[in-house]
Amino acid sequence: MDSDDLIDGLNRIGLRYGGTPGTVLPTRPDVVILRAGPVVVKAHSPGAEPEALAERVRATAHPSLRGIMLQPVTEEVMTVADRLVTVWPAGTPVDHADPDAAPWEESARLLARLHAVPAGDLPPLRAAGGPARVASTVARLDGDSAAGSAVRRAFATLPEPGPTGGDAPGTLAHGDWHMGQLVRAPEEWILIDVDDLGLGDPAWDLARPAAWFAAGLLEPAVWHRFLAAYRAAGGIAVPPSGDPWGRLEIPAQAMTVQLTAAAVATAEREGRPLDEVEQILVEACLRIVQFRSACHSVPTQ
Repeated sequence: MDSDDLIDGLNRIGLRYGGTPGTVLPTRPDVVILRAGPVVVKAHSPGAEPEALAERVRATAHPSLRGIMLQPVTEEVMTVADRLVTVWPAGTPVDHADPDAAPWEESARLLARLHAVPAGDLPPLRAAGGPARVASTVARLDGDSAAGSAVRRAFATLPEPGPTGGDAPGTLAHGDWHMGQLVRAPEEWILIDVDDLGLGDPAWDLARPAAWFAAGLLEPAVWHRFLAAYRAAGGIAVPPSGDPWGRLEIPAQAMTVQLTAAAVATAEREGRPLDEVEQILVEACLRIVQFRSACHSVPTQ
């Protein structure tokens, strides 16, 4: 339950920047989002690093990212009830009830533009958060179920990520891209969420749709539309033509492990069996174990 002190504090900030009391919006459990008129006030995850978040907010406010990432209402990172808080323009999220209308091509073009921004043009940034998120998600598994074991075995087969998560350490990357990281503000789609923005391998930003496609959970036509739009926009995460999987294989497998770990942890916490999609993800982890055991000999986690 969100503390009254936290919600009261977010409301005060919403009133200051939005001119009206706010309404708490549904989001993931570790984050609180309050909508106050033309702004949203975000309480970041407990334990978020103040200096890292401040760096990321400053970078997002830089003119080089205008039209690519949503720019903050203020660069100030506030603290309310021991939570870091930032303020952003309100936008309209992707309608998850209408998956056919999801802006796959628009998101691909935005990612390509993001990856093309010279990191040296921005205020200093640390590593993007993608690779570290995999390990932290797997670490949240508590039970000794067969599904949890499959996740841990798949994770153990993955190669150790480099210090910035890949082969392109100087490249700007979102760090946690998925369809929930887009809003229309006001008329154009734009990327949101600075929590994992940093330097690293841009292939990790394509990892989630690649993982869904490889698991059979994303229509091939949708995946190919996304990939073609990214390439047409000059995206550097994959070769401009030919087989992209030499660059995407490890990030996609790692993302599969992360998604499965999160799904299994949720099912265990709720005391229920895995649903169909969650079971498909577990089966994908088992295929990763079989594939990497048969075809690869690499230093493992």
